[in-house]
Amino acid sequence: MNERGTPPLIPREVLFGNPDKASAQLSPNGNKIGHLAPLNGVLNVWVGPAHDPAAAKPVTKDTGRGIRFYGWAFTSNHILYIQDKDGDENWRLYSVDLNTGETKDLTPIEGVQARVQEVSPKFPDEILVGINDRVPELHDIYLVNIGTGVKRLIQENEGFVGFVTDDEYNIRLAKRMTPDGGSEILRPTGEGGWEPFMTVAMEDTLTTSPVDFDKTGKILYMISSRNRNTAALIALDLESGVRTLVAEDPQADVSGIMVHPTAKNVQAAAFTYDRKHWQILDASILEDMRYLRTVADGDVEVVSRTLDDRYWIVAYVMDNGPVRYYRYDREGQQAHFLFSNRKALEGMPLAKMSPVVIASRDGLNLVCYYTLPVGSDSNGDDRPDKPLPLVLMVHGGPWARDVWGYNAWHQWLTNRGYAVLSVNFRGSTGFGKTFINRSTREWGAKMHDDLIDAVHWAIQQGIADADRVAIMGGSYGGYATLVGLTFTPETFACGVDIVGPSNLVTLIESIPPYWQPQVELWTTRVGDHRTEEGRAFLTKCSPLTYVDRIQRPLLIGQGANDPRVKQTESDQIVQAMQEKNIPVTYVLFPDEGHGFARPENRLSFNAVAEAFLSACLGGRYEPIDDDFKGSSITVPIGADVLPGLTEALPSPF
Repeated sequence: MNERGTPPLIPREVLFGNPDKASAQLSPNGNKIGHLAPLNGVLNVWVGPAHDPAAAKPVTKDTGRGIRFYGWAFTSNHILYIQDKDGDENWRLYSVDLNTGETKDLTPIEGVQARVQEVSPKFPDEILVGINDRVPELHDIYLVNIGTGVKRLIQENEGFVGFVTDDEYNIRLAKRMTPDGGSEILRPTGEGGWEPFMTVAMEDTLTTSPVDFDKTGKILYMISSRNRNTAALIALDLESGVRTLVAEDPQADVSGIMVHPTAKNVQAAAFTYDRKHWQILDASILEDMRYLRTVADGDVEVVSRTLDDRYWIVAYVMDNGPVRYYRYDREGQQAHFLFSNRKALEGMPLAKMSPVVIASRDGLNLVCYYTLPVGSDSNGDDRPDKPLPLVLMVHGGPWARDVWGYNAWHQWLTNRGYAVLSVNFRGSTGFGKTFINRSTREWGAKMHDDLIDAVHWAIQQGIADADRVAIMGGSYGGYATLVGLTFTPETFACGVDIVGPSNLVTLIESIPPYWQPQVELWTTRVGDHRTEEGRAFLTKCSPLTYVDRIQRPLLIGQGANDPRVKQTESDQIVQAMQEKNIPVTYVLFPDEGHGFARPENRLSFNAVAEAFLSACLGGRYEPIDDDFKGSSITVPIGADVLPGLTEALPSPF
C-alpha cells in the first residue's frame, strides 16, 4: 500500500503477459515432466527429468502465436501439440520425437482442421485423429502413426457431429442432431451400417453425453440429465441395459471426473455450484485427497497421472494468487512444490472473489461472483465503504459459465479501482437442464434481463454507483455488450465488445463448415435463419437493428481471422454507427481469431481498454508505454476518441 492506503498498480504485463510456467504434465512412464514456458517471448513446450524439472529444455520452437495445447503420447518419448495459423482454428497436429528432436506435421493439409479423437496406451505409436479433409463439414476418423505421419482411414463420417471410441480404437458410437434440436446416438451394426442406440430430447442435448468406457468396454459412463434436472454420472451396462447412478448433486451438473489411468473406473466426480467439490467414489484415493487438501490453499485439481498411478501432478487454484503446481508421490504421500504459473503475482495486492446467489425477476437463482478493490471494504463485510464504479464482465458461450478462482480480468479491474461482477445468466452451463432451457430463444431478452437484475442488485447493495457501470465481454459477452448499449442504452456508462456478433442472422449463416452438423442446436435455441419468420425474430434480437439507440461510448476489439464471429460482425456495426455519426473506437488485429492469443496483442488491447474505461468511469490506469511493442494492433476507426491513442500507435511506415 502507498501512503494513502491505495495498492500499487499491478503492471498489465504481469497479468496478461505469458505465464512463467504452466500446464505441467508427467510422461506416462513418470520419467519426464513437461510444461509450457516462453522461449524468446513465445510459449513453447519444455521437457526435463521428473526428479529435476528445473533442468527442462525447450523441445518446440514456435516463433508465432505460441503453443497452448499439448500432451504426451504413450511412448513417453513424443510430445503432441496443435497449432493454427493466425487464429483461423484450422488446427494442425504435430509430434515431437524427444530422442531425435524432430518435429513432424501429422496433418500437413491447408485449410483443414485436425481433432485428437483418442490416445491409448495399447497403441503407443498411433493415435486416432478426426480430419475434415474430404468434406469441410465432416471429420473422418484416421489412424495416424506419430513417428511416420502415415495415416489410414478408419471411419468415414456420414453426417455425424462426432464419434465415441474406446482404447482399442473401435468406433463404438456416433451422434447426429435431429431437426427438433435433439440428438440421436447410434452404434455400428458390424455390417457397415448404423442402428439406434439412444435418443436424447432437445431439452437434454446440452447436459447428456457419453464420457468413457470401463476397462472391459462393457460399461459406458455417461453424464445424463434424462428423467432428471441436474446432469448425473451414470454407468450403463451395454449388455443388460441396466443404468446405475454413480454420482449426483441436486444443485449442479457433473463438472469433472477422475478416471484411473488403466483400470478405467471413475474414482471421483466433481460438482460446481458456487465452488467446486469432489465426491470420492473409490476408497483407494480417499487418503490421497485428504492429504492433498492439507498441502496448500485453494481448490485441488489432479491434472496429470502416470500410467502406474504412482505420481500425480496436482494444481491448486486460488482466487487471490497464481496456480501452484506440485508433484505428488502417492507411495510416500509427499507433495513436492514445482512452481507457480506467475511468480510475479506472489506478494501482489490481489483481491478475494466472493460468490453470491442473486434472484432474477422471475425467480431463477443466478450464481454470481464479485470482486472488490483491495482496501475498499474496511469492515470486512464484503461491501465497499462507498459505491464504486462497476464493470459487468459477461462470459462467452453462452453455453459456458463463470467459476470461482483466479481471474486476471477481475484482478486487473479491481486494481484499477472498479468493482467487478460476473453473472451466470440463464443458459449458463452447470446448473441443470431447466436453467439452460429457460434461455431458449431468449438472446437479447430474458438472458439480458438476468444481467440487468444482477446490476440492480449490486446497486441496491451499495456495491455499484448506478451512474458508473460498464459492460464488457467476449463472444456472447461481446453480443451482450452490444445489447446493453442498444436495448438498455441508459443503464451502462460504456461498453467493451470483444469479438461479439452484431447480427444474429449473419452470425448463424457464417458459422464454420464443421459446425454445420450441429446447426439445429442453434436454430432451435437461438432462432432459425432459414425461415422468413425466423430471420425476422433474429433481426429483432440483433443489436445492429438498433444502432441509432447507442448513447454511450463503445470500444470494439476484433480478430480478422475469427472463424466463429467473422470480422463482418464488427465491421457492419462500426459502419452503421459511422453512418449515423455515433462515435466508436474499433481495434482490429490482422493476426488474431476468436480472442487475442498473442500476449503482445492482449497487452495492446487491454492498454486501450484501460484508458477507455478510465475516461468513462474515472478509474486508475497504467499509461501506455511499451504495450504496443510487437503487437499487430490497428485502429481503423476512432483512435482520436481516446487522448494519446493516435500517438501511441505504431507508425504504418
